Amino acid sequence: MKDAKLSQRTIPRQATFAKAMRRNMTEPERKLWKALRSYGAKIVIEVDRDQHGTVEARQQDGIRTASMEAQGYRVLRFSNRDVMLHMDIVLDTIAAALSITPTPNPSPQRGGDVQGSHG
Repeated sequence: MKDAKLSQRTIPRQATFAKAMRRNMTEPERKLWKALRSYGAKIVIEVDRDQHGTVEARQQDGIRTASMEAQGYRVLRFSNRDVMLHMDIVLDTIAAALSITPTPNPSPQRGGDVQGSHG
């Protein structure tokens, strides 16, 4: 019973936190969401900074992942470095999770935007 009460309190807190995080996105998060804006699914994508490499952070990530998976979501995590330097790999990984085929677009390093097939 205690776990059920905890999850009932945690879910609204997570939703509030998620909204706040979307309002205060980092550059890698904005870049990724710009590329993914046209897709929707029960998927959670986290772009993590270096502090997520600690044992404590990985444990907290595991708890959040379990909670979200219990709600039917799939969780994918990427580092800031991956998003900034390897967007093609990040998008391919997400596309595989969504069972979609991304449309090739010009590389951001060459001045183009990375967009999905609907963008």
